[in-house]
Amino acid sequence: MKLELDDLDRRILKALQSDASQTNHQLAASVHASPPTCLRRVRRLTEAGVIARQVALLDTDKLASTLTAIVEITLDRQGDEEQQSFESLVADEPAVQQCYRVSPGPDFVLVVLVADMPAYHALAHRLFASQKNVRNVRSYFSVLRSKFETAVPIDVQKE
Repeated sequence: MKLELDDLDRRILKALQSDASQTNHQLAASVHASPPTCLRRVRRLTEAGVIARQVALLDTDKLASTLTAIVEITLDRQGDEEQQSFESLVADEPAVQQCYRVSPGPDFVLVVLVADMPAYHALAHRLFASQKNVRNVRSYFSVLRSKFETAVPIDVQKE
């Protein structure tokens, strides 16, 4: 069941997506609500699963070398059980950042982050080449990330 969001909920979500590290008092001031109201709303949004988790986003350009691959996977058999089996396999792999079932075209699109090409080859062998139900793998390697967003668009009414 989807939670109905009012304007205050949307302002809170937008503010938290921008900076989840702010205190409740800072958040309340930025969304024009009292701190107790703001705290109740954040708790409700968290309990309802709208706020799934709060994390720190790292800048991969500031870390050791990384290679981003966008990988298309086509399965030989596309039954629900086979798709769930593949999803379980990639869910346990830390290098797989995102996994999408897609249609039409391939069955899955993955976003993978590894240290370098040898690490990608090891992952490809482990996750794709050794799986009997993987029919086709097509990989694209990022040479430049010109945009990266994590915020979900939230419509906020103008005051």
